Amino acid sequence: MNLAASIQARVRGLLPELLGIAFTDVTPDKVQARLAVRKDLCTVGDNLHGGAIMAFADTLGAVAAILNMPEGSRTTTIESKTNFIGGAPEGSVVLGESAPVHKGRTTVVCQTTIRTESGKLVALVTQTQLVIPAAAPAS
Repeated sequence: MNLAASIQARVRGLLPELLGIAFTDVTPDKVQARLAVRKDLCTVGDNLHGGAIMAFADTLGAVAAILNMPEGSRTTTIESKTNFIGGAPEGSVVLGESAPVHKGRTTVVCQTTIRTESGKLVALVTQTQLVIPAAAPAS
């Protein structure tokens, strides 16, 4: 099983699956996925809801962080900043790409771009993920 399929299986039954996030390419240096813009993910104006955009980006950034932490570690988002640039209308598909820009001992910072299939920038997201070390085994 390739890494994208492994991540897809890992999020089965969770929010990423509910949103319809489909991982297309996953490496420690880059996480890519797509999301179909459905009516139930839109605003009254039939554009992808900002919360859906942020959840999409947060998911990609978390995966990028996990792939750059020591085995057994966990993560949680401690900061996220989103610049909304343009809309993504119902019926379109958005593509997300997240890359770590800092891989530290206690934090991983990722930058995620969300674009339409035609390449129009929808959002730019920078997030900080806390690295939570694996619990020490009980003696």
